[in-house]
Amino acid sequence: SIAFGHRFTGRYRTVYHSAGTLILPAVLLWTLASAQLRYSISEEVKEGTIVGNIARDLGLDKNTLKDRKYRIVSSNDDPLFFVNPNDGVLYVSRKIDREEVCVQSSACVINVKTVLETPLEVHYVEVEVLDVNDHSPTFSENSATLEISESVLPGTRFQLKAARDRDSGQFSVQRYIISNNEHFRLEVKDKRDDVKIPILVKSLDREAAGTHSLALTALDGGKPAKSGEMTILIYVLDINDNAPVFSQDVYSVTLNENSPVGTVVVQVNATDLDDSQNGDIVYSFSSVVHPRLLKLFDINPVTGEITVKGQIDYEEKDKYEIEIQASDKGLAPLSTQKSVNIKIVDVNDNAPEIEVTSFSSSIPEDSRPGTTVAIISVNDLDSGLNGKVISSLGDDVPFALSPSLQDKMYSLVTKSPLDREKHSQYELTITAKDAGQPPLSSEKTISVTVSDVNDNSPEFSLSPYTFYVTEGNSPGASVFAVKASDRDENDNARISYHIIRDGSEDNKVTSFLNINSENGDILALKSFDFETLKTFQFQVVASDSGTPSLSNNVTVNVFILDQNDNAPVILYPLSSNGSTKGVEEIPRNVNAGHLVTKVRAYDADIGYNGWLLFSLQEVTDHSLFALDRYTGQIRTLRSFTETDEAEHKLLILVKDNGNVSLSATATVIVKLVEPKEAFAASDVKSAAKVTDEDSNVIFYLMITLGAVSVLFLVSIIVLIAMQCSKSTDYTSKYLPETNYDGTLCHSIQYRSGEKRYMLVGPRMSIGSTIVPGSHANTLVLPDRRKTSEVRHI
Repeated sequence: SIAFGHRFTGRYRTVYHSAGTLILPAVLLWTLASAQLRYSISEEVKEGTIVGNIARDLGLDKNTLKDRKYRIVSSNDDPLFFVNPNDGVLYVSRKIDREEVCVQSSACVINVKTVLETPLEVHYVEVEVLDVNDHSPTFSENSATLEISESVLPGTRFQLKAARDRDSGQFSVQRYIISNNEHFRLEVKDKRDDVKIPILVKSLDREAAGTHSLALTALDGGKPAKSGEMTILIYVLDINDNAPVFSQDVYSVTLNENSPVGTVVVQVNATDLDDSQNGDIVYSFSSVVHPRLLKLFDINPVTGEITVKGQIDYEEKDKYEIEIQASDKGLAPLSTQKSVNIKIVDVNDNAPEIEVTSFSSSIPEDSRPGTTVAIISVNDLDSGLNGKVISSLGDDVPFALSPSLQDKMYSLVTKSPLDREKHSQYELTITAKDAGQPPLSSEKTISVTVSDVNDNSPEFSLSPYTFYVTEGNSPGASVFAVKASDRDENDNARISYHIIRDGSEDNKVTSFLNINSENGDILALKSFDFETLKTFQFQVVASDSGTPSLSNNVTVNVFILDQNDNAPVILYPLSSNGSTKGVEEIPRNVNAGHLVTKVRAYDADIGYNGWLLFSLQEVTDHSLFALDRYTGQIRTLRSFTETDEAEHKLLILVKDNGNVSLSATATVIVKLVEPKEAFAASDVKSAAKVTDEDSNVIFYLMITLGAVSVLFLVSIIVLIAMQCSKSTDYTSKYLPETNYDGTLCHSIQYRSGEKRYMLVGPRMSIGSTIVPGSHANTLVLPDRRKTSEVRHI
């Protein structure tokens, strides 16, 4: 007899009994009849397998077998064998399973009865079916469950059911083995039913292993052996003798900074080998944890998940160590503490910071390339690539960032010459970009002022200057001004003016000029007289106040404009006593259109001011005489009659065309004489006139001719000089115009600087001098060119 373990359905309790008997089935023994032949064949052979040649073995004539109806006699509808009547060979008719044909028999012999007719013969053939190892040992149950308290002592035995194998002999169950373990060994009792009993050889510890799974294997004697297995599951009942144990010796995790609240940092796990409440675990922070950490992290008491509770900032702290605690729920709770190391992973959440030190906001424009303007330090609170910063400066500025020997330090230096006059101030934008993904950048703008050095000379607004000054100006008053500018600043741009006085004969006029050194206003210390001085030239120097001082000079061309300050002078008639009264005798018989005389006059002015017109103020008979207003010729309008008076008085007015006309008068007495008397008087008068008039006329003609010639030459020279000047452009064009009184006159259009002028005057004979005109007779025409300073005084 063996002991079987009966499983108690209640939890954590097992009751063992001693009872029962396992009876192995008896082996069936076949009664073998005597036979003439005996064959053996293995089970499970294929259909049609030859068992033996009966005819040959019995010495039968195989040629007669068919005629004698050689066959097998069997009561089985599905016989195992059949014989070929042609050759007497015995074949397997279907697959033979020995365990099915010979149930529980150690030997399996099948009797086959064969019959021949004519004459009748019966032959018995024994066929032994040999066993093959085609079945594995099996247990009645696939598994068995045992509940054993961890307080059970070593040596305790536990009963199990035996395995069965349908094969026989050596192919039946031969031995048992139990899986390798340290708590149980197998004891085999030599009994008929081959019972195997596991015996406890070492105390169980539920905290070390709450369950044990053993494999009980039964093996037969085949080669190779077949086996059957039963699982023995052993539950060890608990007592509260173990504290919780964390699954890891060290908890080390990484956490991205700026992780949202609720992010799971890590889930700690502790196990308690005890059971029930003794094994239920509660997680918490240790009492030694700093309150500040309690604001950043939280722990789930059930799951052990540590989550983010506050703002995590790598730049504030890059790692944390938190003490956690796992406690069971036993009556006397046991607890275990463990450290959780949290390494904060930097994310690119900080833009680079740019700091400017040793900054010089002003730099001289003559600084050499490489001059240091400022020291720039760049810092990024992030780490790794997130903290690697690349600094840059715009390409369109004459500055560059030069790396320093110290990391993240740069020198802001000049890379090309500076010119304050082109660019006096630079707004430099320094860009710092880190190598994070995505990259963050920051900018800082600094203002650099380029300070001035005296590298620019004063420049006049025009070169040369051309001024037109009306004669008769007030002494001591400003007549014109020059203006210079300096692209520098402060003292380097403070300009003073002075006139070059070299004492030469050509420059004596400068002694009558004075210049305001601060603003360039030029004063005339005396009045100009066009009839004495028509043009002159001098130079003005502009100097700055820099060190050393720089200067520049300009040529000033001055044209004196005529003013109507000279009254006409009667040249003829002119008596010996200086009066402008003359007597003309003409024959009474002259025809109409006869030239009586010609009034001659002279005006020292020019242009309109010197353009003389003649008119009759008084005449005894308007039907007799006519006066040409332009030439001064007096002619008869008709022939004289007997009734006409013998003497006629003509008062001739000669006036110029100035704004305020000046005039002179001449009286001509015309006497009518008989032809003979006229000829005699004409001879006497001619002789006297030649003597008296010629001397006066020649004198005045010489003066006029000399003045006109000088004026003409000066005008030609000045016009040529102005034509060649870069800043002056004269264009003359003569355009015939008809004035209001029908007199054919001429006009001159000319350009000075950036203004155009039209000078209108009377018809001039060859050799007449035209000086670009006075304000009274000058029309200023609009021009689209740049404005030039041409001043009329």
